[in-house]
Amino acid sequence: MSTSRQIIHSDPETLGGTPVFIGTRIPVQTLLDYLAEGSSLDEFLDHFPTVTREQAVAALALAKEILLTHARAA
Repeated sequence: MSTSRQIIHSDPETLGGTPVFIGTRIPVQTLLDYLAEGSSLDEFLDHFPTVTREQAVAALALAKEILLTHARAA
């Protein structure tokens, strides 16, 4: 699996340090917001073509891993 360093980047000079997909200015939060609102991954990718499917899927896999790890530790 990709590491967060390969799919997500945070730099104070880019959107004030908001985590974005590498190579874009698209916040990762935007993907999560789209999905939370009921939009599909394909809709997100259609609206933000600079984000690749691989990046989006890797970000979701990373979020899943973090959530499951946190849940097991609780």
